Amino acid sequence: MAFSGLLLALISIVVAQWWHGGNLWGLLDGPALLIVLGGTLGAVLLQTPWPQCKAAVLALKGLFNAKPWPFYEQASRLLHWSHQARQEGFLALESKAELTTIDDFTRQGLQWVVDGTEPQALEQLLDNELSRIEEQKELEAQVYEAMGGYSPTIGIIGAVLGLIQAMSNLDDPSQLGTGIAVAFVATLYGVGLANLLLLPLANRLRSVYRLELRYRELTAIGLLAIARGESSLSVSRQLAQYQGQRQ
Repeated sequence: MAFSGLLLALISIVVAQWWHGGNLWGLLDGPALLIVLGGTLGAVLLQTPWPQCKAAVLALKGLFNAKPWPFYEQASRLLHWSHQARQEGFLALESKAELTTIDDFTRQGLQWVVDGTEPQALEQLLDNELSRIEEQKELEAQVYEAMGGYSPTIGIIGAVLGLIQAMSNLDDPSQLGTGIAVAFVATLYGVGLANLLLLPLANRLRSVYRLELRYRELTAIGLLAIARGESSLSVSRQLAQYQGQRQ
């Protein structure tokens, strides 16, 4: 659905241009596109450390085909571990930390439980890890948000450069109108890139990350309950509020 939204926006612009009787090829201008893309990327690379930019690019890989987080399955798994720990002790969960079906956060937290980490210390460790993940994800979204902030301004720079070129043709009025039209294509690229792609990307990343953090919170609550030796009923009640989450 995400790509459908972008496609709908682009088709709407093209159809409106055609409906108005405009030249569709007039929307294409290589130099204007180069100014907007190059200027936007350059500004963000100047502002943002390379590792953060790289992480933001890699985040796109699973953005549009991300699998739903298995809230219900994770809650059931934690409930089972809680029952097993109360019956057999924490060491009975040691083999669970080696499962390939669990994520790294769950694996690390479960290992802390197996190692006998005190509940208070475990809570602090889990909170620190959650904060680290949240900060990392937010920084990734901020890369696209920053690009969305710069691109309209870069588009205006492209338009000014185009107008300078158009003004140089004042002795040929037949070229003046075309030159001005092309100049404003850069503004269209800058504003369109920001509002149709970059800012929506940043917001979509945040939406996906919010679900991921809720999944981590579910895991942290379950692991803390296990470490405290709480009853299965208590664990079940604490996890119930998360089981209805969807991607």
